[in-house]
Amino acid sequence: MRVRNLILGTIIIINLIIISFGFIFTQSWFWLLIIPVPLLIIALYHSFQSSHAILRNYPLVGYFRYIFESIRPELRQYFWESDTDGRPFNRRQRSIVYQRAKNQRETVAFGMQTDPQAIGNEWAAHSVFPVHIENHDLRTMVGNFQCKQPYSLSVYNISAMSYGALSRTAITALNKGAALQNFAHNTGEGGISQYHINGGDLIWQIGTGYFGCRDDLGKFSAELFREKANKPYVKMIEIKLSQGAKPGHGGILPAAKNTPEVAAIRHVVPGTDVMSPPAHNAFSTAEGLIEFVQHLRDLSDGKPVGFKLCVGDKQEFIDICHAMQQTQIFPDFISIDGSEGGTGAAPLEFTDNLGMPLYDALAFITTTLIRFGLKKHIKLIVSSRIVTGFDILKAVALGADACYSARGMMFALGCIQALKCNEDVCPVGVATQRPHLYKGLDVEDKYVRVGQFHRNTLRATVEIMEACGFKTLEDVSADKFFRKVDNQTTLSFHEIYFRNTGKFVNNRSGFEPEIFE
Repeated sequence: MRVRNLILGTIIIINLIIISFGFIFTQSWFWLLIIPVPLLIIALYHSFQSSHAILRNYPLVGYFRYIFESIRPELRQYFWESDTDGRPFNRRQRSIVYQRAKNQRETVAFGMQTDPQAIGNEWAAHSVFPVHIENHDLRTMVGNFQCKQPYSLSVYNISAMSYGALSRTAITALNKGAALQNFAHNTGEGGISQYHINGGDLIWQIGTGYFGCRDDLGKFSAELFREKANKPYVKMIEIKLSQGAKPGHGGILPAAKNTPEVAAIRHVVPGTDVMSPPAHNAFSTAEGLIEFVQHLRDLSDGKPVGFKLCVGDKQEFIDICHAMQQTQIFPDFISIDGSEGGTGAAPLEFTDNLGMPLYDALAFITTTLIRFGLKKHIKLIVSSRIVTGFDILKAVALGADACYSARGMMFALGCIQALKCNEDVCPVGVATQRPHLYKGLDVEDKYVRVGQFHRNTLRATVEIMEACGFKTLEDVSADKFFRKVDNQTTLSFHEIYFRNTGKFVNNRSGFEPEIFE
């Protein structure tokens, strides 16, 4: 109270002094009040409001707290963070994406900046006899013997990001970039928009809201699905069970991003928050999921169909494997999202505290599929912070056949990690529906960058493979990648993730036979 009264008294005295001197020395004295009077009004207002204690006690000085708090992320990112401190992606990670997207020099000088003795440090064992790989277009064929239209999938693709969450210019640039370098673009659960149809191959994701293939009651529509799934640009279909950002929660599209155009694509009411249900209404059991996979495969005339999940309860995935054995229906692929993933809106507790991290989940699913004799039928696609060639090969070493990237591709579009994806105010026009913002994203420039980022990342992946003596992706082995687990111990990925399962053989379809005799 004493401080507040002191501030108010000081402002009133200043105003009286200005009025007195101004009245004596100039006829235009009232212009001298253009600053003090508004300050007095603000101070008086905050002296009587009750919502903000800081502004009530410090009517003017208190504003500095809110100003500095509002620009704290920018201050931290531009002035105080080191090159290796930032989260979820540090400056070195962001910079390598920018450099590869722009075809700029990407080498570094004067040695490593990270501490090789730090717990968690990872490295790969190179060979004294490097090999040469002629073909840099790393791919895997997705589609088992139950699939009529298998698809040759790049090892690195665009992860699920819906139109609505991302802008029309961002989606267009991503799809054109995918067409430029012949890799796949996952639509996200928001459905197929006109901006997805720019020459790039699509993986159509079907979420719990069935956007783009739902009836008026929000239930799955076989007719609408058949119509879209048989379009030539749809190469694969992915059923989303859960995602890393908010496992078990369902997608969130804020009302500000739900424009009439977005609503028409999704078959929802415009201008409302669109909350996808946590669970599917087309099935509710492991057997129902597997039968739904076959149903979509039939409706799409035999295109590859799989499902995406963030692993939680391990027993539920084991139950799904039992269902595959009992029905003899095998999905063509499984997409694994780590709990560290996520580009959009999510509750804090779900983002930070639910779901299994990627590498633990990938090792678990790989091991489980092999134990059930199912890995030979199913390809694994993974996502979560995969932006470099080393990230890709770590995943491949643990059983992945291909990778997705969401935030890496956003960086290629010009994302600056402003952390405002859920506020519709993305400063670079990537995650917004505001025309004055998304028009700043030049599609003709950015789609080339997306393509260059993909090409240069695969080149870097191949260079690491050559250095390690891996001639093909099948040669990539978990016993060639290492992590420091405490101050005195370094273990291979094989020792960390497959300690009790025997040697994980190179073709990733099984372990050494004697282990399971």
